Amino acid sequence: MQLGNLRGLIAISLLALSAGCVDGFKGSNIQFDFSKTMPLSPDGTHYSIYAFESDSMNGRIFQLDQFEVHDLVNFDSPCFIDVGEHVPHPGLHVSQYAKVIGMDVGIPDIANPPPNATEEDKVTAATAVQREDNARKIGGQLISAGFLPIKAVTSASTATYPAVGTDCSDANGIPPPACTDQVSNKRRLTMCQAFWAANPTYYEGSDRILTSPLNGDTHGNVDGLNPVNMAPIGGAQFFIDEVLTGFDGYAVYQQMDGAAANAPGTQILVGGKGTMETRGVTHVHLTDPTNPTLFADMAIFADLGEDNVSF
Repeated sequence: MQLGNLRGLIAISLLALSAGCVDGFKGSNIQFDFSKTMPLSPDGTHYSIYAFESDSMNGRIFQLDQFEVHDLVNFDSPCFIDVGEHVPHPGLHVSQYAKVIGMDVGIPDIANPPPNATEEDKVTAATAVQREDNARKIGGQLISAGFLPIKAVTSASTATYPAVGTDCSDANGIPPPACTDQVSNKRRLTMCQAFWAANPTYYEGSDRILTSPLNGDTHGNVDGLNPVNMAPIGGAQFFIDEVLTGFDGYAVYQQMDGAAANAPGTQILVGGKGTMETRGVTHVHLTDPTNPTLFADMAIFADLGEDNVSF
């Protein structure tokens, strides 16, 4: 046998051997389509997903995961900022973006550019205005004009931001959004990033990449339309360690932060055992007991370790 062929056989054998030592995820994947009426999480609360079963013990209930629902971006957040080497002003609050870029290029009003303004500067200023306008649509700032916000299904956190400073010179708090000088931007960036590092599940969304928040995790979105281009959006998913077989129903509860897992709270969505309509995938329709417009459709891939259809 030639040396090259021998080396190839050894490499293939080692690859196969190492591949056989890797264990895949053996839990479950659950996917939700939440109706557009799914409410935002009030301060101090979160949502929890439960599975329950009825038996001789008169029923048992198991918490599967927790999540929150937020507007995808929040203009009222002190840390809704620009981050990264590619941004012109790291730490700048997004609400001030168009104003500051207009100052950079000398075009404070895109409808009345100065006579000496270049085409490049005009495009830069107009693009900044459009970016901020799109962000306001996404974040629900223009509801009065008919633009409904995108709702994100996110990780849950009990943390709260530090206080906002009284003015730009107040070093004890996060600089107010209107503070756009370099020192304020740098201090805002430093304080926000320190908070995020200490609270990795706290959600702070971004208008630049909708699926990649500034902090925290996103599970997906509540069903709706993207107000920028009116494209349909929605769908959220969770990976659960347990194999979800044998349960009699599922529910989503609203809980106060810090509540025990065995104290579900207020039930907002409930569904039965479901039906297995598509190649081993269980489908459950959950509805609010008092509000038929609030509902969710749930698809359960019960055991990914045994699934050879989709994963």
